[in-house]
Amino acid sequence: MIILNLACAGEHRFEGWFASSAAFETQQQQEAVRCPICGSHEIKRLPSAPHLARPAPTAMPAVQGSTPAQQIMAALQSQAARSEDVGERFAEEARRIHYGDAEERDIRGVASVAEARDLLAEGISVLPVPAKKADLH
Repeated sequence: MIILNLACAGEHRFEGWFASSAAFETQQQQEAVRCPICGSHEIKRLPSAPHLARPAPTAMPAVQGSTPAQQIMAALQSQAARSEDVGERFAEEARRIHYGDAEERDIRGVASVAEARDLLAEGISVLPVPAKKADLH
């Protein structure tokens, strides 16, 4: 089975699935290949990357004795250790970094839901994460 990128005379682009290139050529000569949008039988083959059958990816081996939640927490703790805590100034500092008014670096801190939404609306990537367990008690 091959998948071909095709276009009709009206420049409508679509995919065609064929048993082989020869099967496509035969069907095209018989005017059996038609544009699904306009019905035209004037079809040309477009350049395309090959579609290769690949084995399904195997699951990544789990770290022995850790659950997915523990793995996520470990990643968050690692990121927190590499970032600067700017506390309540998070939204302000994120903007300063984004607009080039402060050096680029990883930061963490506290922002309200409204501040986080405003940052996202400005195109500033933020990831809300829960406070450290020790901070909650």
